[in-house]
Amino acid sequence: MIFRQLFDSVSGTYSYILASRAGGEALIIDPVLEKVDRYCQLLRELDLKLVKAVDTHLHADHVTGLGELRDRTHCITIMGEQSKADVVAMRLADGDKVTIEGLCLDAIYTPGHTDDSYSYAMGDRVFTGDTLLIRGTGRTDFQNGDARAQYDSIFNRLLKLPEETLVFPAHDYKGDTVSTIGEEKRHNPRLQVRSADDYVALMNNLKLPNPKMMDVAVPANMHVGLHQDALEKQGLSLGAREAIASLHRPDILLVDLREAGERLKHGTLEGALHAPYPSIEESLKAGGMLREVAAATGRRIVFFCAYGERSAMAVTVAKDAGLANAAHIAGGIDAWKKAGGPVLRG
Repeated sequence: MIFRQLFDSVSGTYSYILASRAGGEALIIDPVLEKVDRYCQLLRELDLKLVKAVDTHLHADHVTGLGELRDRTHCITIMGEQSKADVVAMRLADGDKVTIEGLCLDAIYTPGHTDDSYSYAMGDRVFTGDTLLIRGTGRTDFQNGDARAQYDSIFNRLLKLPEETLVFPAHDYKGDTVSTIGEEKRHNPRLQVRSADDYVALMNNLKLPNPKMMDVAVPANMHVGLHQDALEKQGLSLGAREAIASLHRPDILLVDLREAGERLKHGTLEGALHAPYPSIEESLKAGGMLREVAAATGRRIVFFCAYGERSAMAVTVAKDAGLANAAHIAGGIDAWKKAGGPVLRG
């Protein structure tokens, strides 16, 4: 496995790049905007392709690199379903999985620092965001933080992991890079409490100043979504109601870009072809499956995904491949459902 821990000294943020090798798919956790050049350089040096970028929560102390990495690499952006961010390509719930070639992370909903905080467990390690820090825990006094919820997240979720599990947090201000669940149980001063009430009292009396970047970072991080207006102006976007009306048209080929787990959990559209987004470039090349189907049938490809990000990027890929008339469903299956569109289950 390829594993890199990168540090932003201004915000004290750790970002993590993970890959398995073979085809070189990679993901990044908690990227910082100002470090995007460095991430991209490292990805090139290691001959990796970034396919997913994950934020553990809506950060208040730095501007996320999610949007910039998406624009540069066409990766899938990921946050928890509780996030206030306007658009990310994929939203996860507790128990969902983040997969790339050769690697799988389990999403653990760990609210408390914020109401959208997630941790991600993978084999011998867990990425705890700001929920559990090395010899500390994330503050709970803003962004719908809740000390009691954090107590539950830490004591009833994270500390139930094996004691040898490596702990990789999103921040550290003392120079520590890694800990273990067992170490934190024994030596983290904030965990030496007798009850949830004791923990709440401790956290409610920290009286910390607000992060210096909070007034800039939070609004910026709530607006990271890919702007889909340009496609609409070019006639390459269907609104949800327009898409519903065209459901059985013989001249349209619906293409579902979501992963199998998303389709199983949220359903799909009748007659839709499944072509997961990470393989879309290959599928649209000469001889590729979608290219051949479009050529053989003369049908217009209409992509859709969860919220419209992947499908908007797929339209651009299609144009670059010479399929100028491909379109997408703006807002994805989320908008489709809100407009009352039928969905196939199972």
